[in-house]
Amino acid sequence: MEATITLHVDGYRRELTVDTRTTLLDALRDRLGEYSPKKGCDHGQCGACTVLADGRRILSCLALAVAQDGAHVTTAAGLAQGGGGPHRVTRAFLEHDAYQCGYCTPGQICSAVGALSELEAGMPSHATDHPDAPVRTTDAEIRERMSGNLCRCGAYPAIVAAVREAAQ
Repeated sequence: MEATITLHVDGYRRELTVDTRTTLLDALRDRLGEYSPKKGCDHGQCGACTVLADGRRILSCLALAVAQDGAHVTTAAGLAQGGGGPHRVTRAFLEHDAYQCGYCTPGQICSAVGALSELEAGMPSHATDHPDAPVRTTDAEIRERMSGNLCRCGAYPAIVAAVREAAQ
């Protein structure tokens, strides 16, 4: 069965017809030519496919495209929209050498942007001292919130430093 959906990807309205079993990741990459989100494990375990949907981070390999009909999807490539240069998280990743091969970097950056939004909103995580306590941007909070994104090259200390800097 097919369905026609509308996605707002990186600020552009895109209409496409997809099989209802198509993941958002496959719709982005195979149908729309958006190659920033990567296909890693295709099982939601590595985070390479992380994008922002209506401002919240999601694993696009687990999200059905039809369930995202009308959503505003932002990829790492779309974070620089508006002519203001690289996003502050992207700049921090560059400054801290928070990448090695670069394969996981787009997902890491989208996840970091989502994590910072969660921190700014005061959303607790498993690393938060107490659910009612104010949420602070600690290294433990950053590690917990970024734990769904794997880096085979082991750039984790630099990633934590980059997210910490971007949070300031």
